[in-house]
Amino acid sequence: MVSERQWGATGKGAAVRFLPVDRLDDLVTALRGDGRRVVGPVVEDGALKMAEFEHAAELPFGWTVRTAPGLVRLERRPADAQNADRVFDNGPAWSGIKPWTFPSRVDALSLETRSDGSLAVRVEAPPATATAVIGARACDLAALAVHDRVLAGGPAIDPDYPSRRADFFVVAVECALATSTCFCASMGTGPEVTAGADVVLSEIDGGFAARGDSAAGTRLLDRLALEPALDVQIARATEQVAATRASMGLGVDADGLHDRLLANLDSPRWAEIAERCLACANCTLVCPTCFCTGVEVASDLDGRASTATRAWDSCFTAGFAQVVGGSFRPQHRDRYRQWLTHKFGTWFDQFGTSGCVGCGRCVAWCPVGIDVREELAIIAGPAPTSTATAPQAAAPVLVPGTRILAMARPAAHPGSTRIDYVETTVAAVRPETADTTTLQIATDDPALLAARPGQFVMIAMPAFAIPPISISRIRLDGLELTIRAAGPATSFLARIRPGTKLALRGPLGRPWPVEDAYGRDVAIVAGGIGLAPLRGMLDQVLAERERFESVRLYIGARTPRDRLFVAELDALVAQGVDIRLTVDRAGPEWLGRVGIITELFRGAKPTGANVTAFVCGPERMMTAVTDLLSDLAVPPEHTWLTLERRMECGVGLCGHCQLGTRFVCRDGPVFSVAELGSDLRQESL
Repeated sequence: MVSERQWGATGKGAAVRFLPVDRLDDLVTALRGDGRRVVGPVVEDGALKMAEFEHAAELPFGWTVRTAPGLVRLERRPADAQNADRVFDNGPAWSGIKPWTFPSRVDALSLETRSDGSLAVRVEAPPATATAVIGARACDLAALAVHDRVLAGGPAIDPDYPSRRADFFVVAVECALATSTCFCASMGTGPEVTAGADVVLSEIDGGFAARGDSAAGTRLLDRLALEPALDVQIARATEQVAATRASMGLGVDADGLHDRLLANLDSPRWAEIAERCLACANCTLVCPTCFCTGVEVASDLDGRASTATRAWDSCFTAGFAQVVGGSFRPQHRDRYRQWLTHKFGTWFDQFGTSGCVGCGRCVAWCPVGIDVREELAIIAGPAPTSTATAPQAAAPVLVPGTRILAMARPAAHPGSTRIDYVETTVAAVRPETADTTTLQIATDDPALLAARPGQFVMIAMPAFAIPPISISRIRLDGLELTIRAAGPATSFLARIRPGTKLALRGPLGRPWPVEDAYGRDVAIVAGGIGLAPLRGMLDQVLAERERFESVRLYIGARTPRDRLFVAELDALVAQGVDIRLTVDRAGPEWLGRVGIITELFRGAKPTGANVTAFVCGPERMMTAVTDLLSDLAVPPEHTWLTLERRMECGVGLCGHCQLGTRFVCRDGPVFSVAELGSDLRQESL
């Protein structure tokens, strides 16, 4: 591939200049003089790290890096070697520039209970800090563009990220050396710099060919009053990049990779990798595009004030996929498959581009030397001889008011992605079972009052994690939330007293498509606490009863004492609503049905073509019910279920709720069986 911006041409109207190596410090001084902190590669703990520095002499003059799968060695070049004193002939620093735009830990939210009982909630965002990076590589800039799309391209925006990107000046370096683990050429991200930099340097004998790739970069070079580069220097810069590209060895065959990879979710190779993989998360820690995070909450001793900290997380950790009832990716093979298929496959579906930029850090820093290039070749197999290619990214668009390049993407569902919290009051508390409570929330917030059945809210309170809770009823004066005590936060909420203040964010998510059932028979199938997310939808169906044909409610519970909304359901039965109930186990005092919920459909004839079904409950229960409904001829496009148990951040920024090509909280939690396809039954996806 030939660079879109040839060194022999001008970049954005600016001529190519020559920056002598002994004037590199002038560049650093100019950037610091503009009030910027300056970050670049420095030697630290036997490796190259992007860190703040003050003088060019701190840069890695005379150092190079030797890499292989599972090997990184920082070495001094022999004094008599060619280009012995070069500063940037050493490959990408292990940390990249991600820690400066997306730090590993930031305060995200603070909460405090005031003396009058009200809540003070503040979404934290740092003041803009002017930063300049020297020595960014083409792969780093490609990764930065990926983060621009993920964290600032919508529909939800990380409030911390745009602030750090607001005044971010980039001095990029085109690579004159490719390590053995570099494969940017096969990913289409380098080694030439084609976008994302203010100034681009190419290190040649005695200094650097320099061009301005932005108005700010051109102004900086003008201030340095550099001489124009000679034709021979420009030619040398061009030749170096071409030679670097040609020197790259093992790469990735990207043609059709998305489809080839996702067609092999059951490959036996996943288990073979798991025998070697330590699930140590090194690959995600050094990856410049990985963005998964978790939230840690710290509070004062009396629990009246707390801070929620957003911290890097990894899909390799045992707790990443932990939900009530266990982990939905319990084995190493599940976690490695999730990482690899997301990075090289489903990232295209979600963000319009690959999640890998070919920097090779994951290969070099894997302690057991797993080479992603080799694994992709084995699992995905060779590219077909047809013209099938990986999905193409959309054209970049400029986010108004910033220097961030964001990627145009398909519109998400109409659910809100609001990040602000609204103070509400617990008006009443009603116990439902021994471990489940319904809170009546009073609010006059227009957005919360406009919630639709199937949506959810995030609940913030001092000293506890921020759980997503489905809305079980929408009232004229607020909401009802039905909560089962399953962890510290939900246990606290289940014991809360009237008058307590809670901070709510929402409504979030895709609602139940009640309109899909207009003119059709309605089947509502609920298992255990799954009745709560269906309750508001049942309210709407009954309020518009004339729009539907028959309405049947199928309910399963563990025991008679675990039944929800008993009085309400008894009243509906008295009104003639067809409700069929079963429990898993019961004593002699129970005179109703005993058995699993699918027993309620025994004897039914396959006449469900006119049925719209709404299903909620444990995953295995929903899978069994949807299989049964399919046998009864209920169309998959009219069978709806909710996967809310996977959610964490609520807006698709933390990565925890990914299911194949989807983020459950952003693209759901309500999906049709037709939309989910085989993903519904894919083990540990």
